[in-house]
Amino acid sequence: MSMTAAPAGDQRRWMSLLARWETLLVLALIGLIVLGTTLSPFFLTAGNFSNLIAALMEVAIMAMPMTLIIVLGEIDLSVESMAGLSSAILGFLWAAGVPLWIGIAVVLVVGAMGGLLNGLIVARGGLPSLVVTLGTLALFRGMALIVLGPRGVSDFPDWFTAFGFGHVPGTLIPWPFMVFLALALVLGIVLHRTWIGRQVFAIGKNPSTARFSGVRVTRIRVSLFVLSGMVASLAGIILTSRLSSARADAGSGMTLTVATVVLLGGVNIFGGSGTIPGVALAVLCVAVMQNALRLASVTVEVQSIALGLLLILSVVIPTFAHQAKSALDRARRGRPPPADSIARGEAAP
Repeated sequence: MSMTAAPAGDQRRWMSLLARWETLLVLALIGLIVLGTTLSPFFLTAGNFSNLIAALMEVAIMAMPMTLIIVLGEIDLSVESMAGLSSAILGFLWAAGVPLWIGIAVVLVVGAMGGLLNGLIVARGGLPSLVVTLGTLALFRGMALIVLGPRGVSDFPDWFTAFGFGHVPGTLIPWPFMVFLALALVLGIVLHRTWIGRQVFAIGKNPSTARFSGVRVTRIRVSLFVLSGMVASLAGIILTSRLSSARADAGSGMTLTVATVVLLGGVNIFGGSGTIPGVALAVLCVAVMQNALRLASVTVEVQSIALGLLLILSVVIPTFAHQAKSALDRARRGRPPPADSIARGEAAP
C-alpha cells in the first residue's frame, strides 16, 4: 500500500510544480529565447544580453514595490511621472551648482513625500488608489515641466553617468542590475519571510478582517506608497545616469510596462497573492521579448500591441485559472459556487 501511495504523492508534487505560475514563466522565457535566436543571429551574444537587461532596469526596479502594493489590493500609476520629476529636479539642482550627492538626497526625499501624499489620500481619505494615483500622475508630470521646462541638462560628471551604462568590473553585468537584485532580495524576504509580508497578504485578501485581527492597515498602506515613491525616484536617478541627460518627460510610458511585468509575474490584480520571484522572471520575459522584436526590426507600434496583449493575458489567464481551481475544489466538496465569485474574480475559501 505504501508503494502505491508514494508514486501518487510524487505525482501530486510534480503536478503542483508544473501548475505553479513561476514554472510557466520559466518555460515562456525559454520559448522567447528560442524565438529571439531564430529572429536574429546577434541575439545569443553576451553584449546583447547585457543591453536587454540594462534597457529594462528602471522598470524592473519600480516593479518591486509595485508588487507589494498590488498584493495589498492597491495600485500606483504615478511611478513614471515621479521618475520624470526626480530627473527634472536632479538636473535643475545640478545646473544650479548644487553638489550631485545633495541633489540625489533631495530627489529621494521628494519621492518619499510624493508617495506619502498618495498613501495619505488613499489610506486616510478612503479614495480608490486608481483614481488618486492617476491624478498624481498628471500632477507630478506638470511639476516636472515647471521645474525644468522643455530643456535638458546633460553635463553630469563621468562617475555618475558611468553608473548608468557601466558594468561590474570584469563582467558585462550592468550596475543597475545589481540594484535590482538587491531590491528584489530585500523585498522578497520582507514579503515572504516576515510578519510584514503576512500582514500585506492579509490586507490584500480581506482588509476588514485584517483590521479586526489587529493589523495596522492604514500604516502599512501609507508605508508601501512611500516606498513606491522613493524607489520611483531612485529609478529616475538611474534613468538620468543611463541617458546622461535629465528631462521632465523622462520615464514616459513606463507605468504600462511596470504593471505588465507585475501582473505577468502572477500577482493577482485583486490583491492577496503574488511572489517576488515570479515578477523577477516576468522582467526577464518582457526584456527578452522586447529585445527580440527590436532585433527583428519590428516597429514600435507592433511592440506596443504585443505589450498590451501581454498585459491582457497576464490578467485573464490567472483569473480564469483561479476560477477553474475554485470550481474544481467546490465540485470535490460538493459545494455550490457563490453567486458573486466570478464577478469579483476571487477564489472561494
